[in-house]
Amino acid sequence: MSASTRLPGEAALFETAIGVCAIAWSGGAVIRFQLPESSPAATRARITRRRSTDSEPIPESAPTGAIAEAIAGVRAHLAGELDDLRWIPVDISGIPEFHQAVYDITRAIPPGHTRTYGQVADRIGAPGAAQAVGQALGRNPIPLIIPCHRVLAADNALHGFSAPGGIHTKERLLEIERTPGFGEPTLF
Repeated sequence: MSASTRLPGEAALFETAIGVCAIAWSGGAVIRFQLPESSPAATRARITRRRSTDSEPIPESAPTGAIAEAIAGVRAHLAGELDDLRWIPVDISGIPEFHQAVYDITRAIPPGHTRTYGQVADRIGAPGAAQAVGQALGRNPIPLIIPCHRVLAADNALHGFSAPGGIHTKERLLEIERTPGFGEPTLF
């Protein structure tokens, strides 16, 4: 099943230090995550939206087990108790192989550290594919847990972020993670 047709079974909204986030899962694995939109209603609308216009919204339910633990981990991380969140189960099986490779490398970047789009491209064996890495990260369905905010432009600048709030959100996440040097030009 492709990423555009795979549908999450359940969704939930939850409060964090940065606002209302949302999570969607199937079984015990996260398949979508939503950083805060302009309002909780907007966050709910995005996370429960089906890909098909003739489908009912994804139902909200109370998270249990691994998903409840994931929410607790996200809350703690956003409150400043840094965690790489790699232990949270994710399902990216319906996503193109190139994107999966980008997400695997990105997920390995620890809090407080960054990589450039070019470095991620090099690590997946696709030198020169920095722009394609950026496009893959722009389609990341599980931001924060797959920490696309830790990938910067070659000059360490915050050039773009497709999550709600754009660059401001990316900057805020990097500040929470006490990341040194982002936004500062490099000497080399």
